[in-house]
Amino acid sequence: MVIKYNEYGNKEGPLLVFLHGGGVGGWMWDKQVAYFTDYHCLIPTLQGHGIRSEESSFSITENAQEVIGLINRKKNGLKVNVVGFSIGAQIALEMINLVPNLFHSIIINSALVIPMKITNTFIAPSIKLSASLIKNRTFSKIQAKQLYIDDQNFERYYQDSIKMKSSTLIEMLKENLTYRLPERHNETTARILVTVGEKEKGVMRKSAVKIAKRYSTSSLVVIPKVGHGFSFDQPELFNQLLEEWLTNQPLTNIRI
Repeated sequence: MVIKYNEYGNKEGPLLVFLHGGGVGGWMWDKQVAYFTDYHCLIPTLQGHGIRSEESSFSITENAQEVIGLINRKKNGLKVNVVGFSIGAQIALEMINLVPNLFHSIIINSALVIPMKITNTFIAPSIKLSASLIKNRTFSKIQAKQLYIDDQNFERYYQDSIKMKSSTLIEMLKENLTYRLPERHNETTARILVTVGEKEKGVMRKSAVKIAKRYSTSSLVVIPKVGHGFSFDQPELFNQLLEEWLTNQPLTNIRI
């Protein structure tokens, strides 16, 4: 399939690519797009999501290759910056592995890199059993609350959820829960900021530490009083942190 994407901001400016999380869409970055108007913002739609919901498979590596191809068509000789959330952050990590020197700055927000093997066997039957729940608005509201999705964005989240095929969801969760950092890796010139919420699960915090230790160009920050969904819960702070990182300024209001 041909990658689908939206673009905003200054098309003559450096690239700022936003990779959305699983089960949500590019709309999750609306407040970032409105803020970073000096950048050429690209928001790809991942396989099986939103306007690509007719697709029935999902691959982190294939998504990474698609986005790299899009970047190469759009970069225009300027700096390339990438922001990924959750499975979008895993895709960003895969992109670093594939083309380590393509990027100027990368933000890895809440990426799982410690495989949860025991759950993999049960994903397909669990999804099939819960198919009716996914289409239930009350259940979706509970799920949305865990991601800090507000009432304004709930309908978009719900519509994206019910459009996604069960086969896509199964493949996506398998990819997400079994993802690990490549055993061998090339050094990267990219400045990497790894973020994780203070209230996220222990495996997520351990994953953040593991990522930060892997790359010599990385820094790790823990976001106080937030779980899985920093950009949703505190968009102003997220934008401030991202701007400071992109412009190589000291990070304020965040403990390193």
